[in-house]
Amino acid sequence: MKDALLATLIEEYSAVEAFASILTLETKALTALSPLELLPPIVEKKTELIGLLARLETTRDELLAEMGFPGGWPGMELAASADARLADQWALLQKAAERARRFNTSNGELIRVRMDYNQRALTALQVAVPQKVGFYGPDGRIPARPAA
Repeated sequence: MKDALLATLIEEYSAVEAFASILTLETKALTALSPLELLPPIVEKKTELIGLLARLETTRDELLAEMGFPGGWPGMELAASADARLADQWALLQKAAERARRFNTSNGELIRVRMDYNQRALTALQVAVPQKVGFYGPDGRIPARPAA
């Protein structure tokens, strides 16, 4: 049972490392001048890895239950306290997860900054373009002339 849990932790660690690597690619894409063509394969891989991590977490919780431990972090802490190999791998997994969390938080901030910039640019464009008769509006149509 402990060997299966250890194998799951090792696989989970590898998946978290892969996820962190994808997040670094996402960072590069988000800081590129035109990220739109770079992001779809990154999002696809992130989604795949999130699914894998969810399955591994479920497996880990099932193995912990079979060993008489609660699921999640508390159960893993108890299991790790009873086995040095599990403790070492659990510590590696936690460090990798924390690194991935930092990358993800940073990427979220990059997205927020880009969205804020885009909103300010749109606002500036809307204020800078006077509504003159004969100019097309935001809907692509020329507004009707006001009655004189």
